[in-house]
Amino acid sequence: MSIVLVGGHDRMHSEYMGICSKRGHYVKVYTQMPARFEKVIGTPDGIVLFTSTVSHQMIHTAVKEAKRKKIPVFRCHSSSGTSLEGLLQELEAKMLLSRKK
Repeated sequence: MSIVLVGGHDRMHSEYMGICSKRGHYVKVYTQMPARFEKVIGTPDGIVLFTSTVSHQMIHTAVKEAKRKKIPVFRCHSSSGTSLEGLLQELEAKMLLSRKK
């Protein structure tokens, strides 16, 4: 499953990547807003937003692209590794339910 993670701390970048890859997911992590952010998001299976450590512009852009492309968005105020694991469980459960339908 592919995931775009928006926000978080720069120093946690490798930990976020490790948590996702351990669970079998491909992840792109954006802790800072790159140029043409709406284009680099692509079409992942889900978007994870860490709302406490991200700019309003990044949130707005990510949510706008998610609505346009019908991508589920999962938000969390905390940007810890434990929070990411919880959000991944939620994402996996949602994807499992949508496959059964």
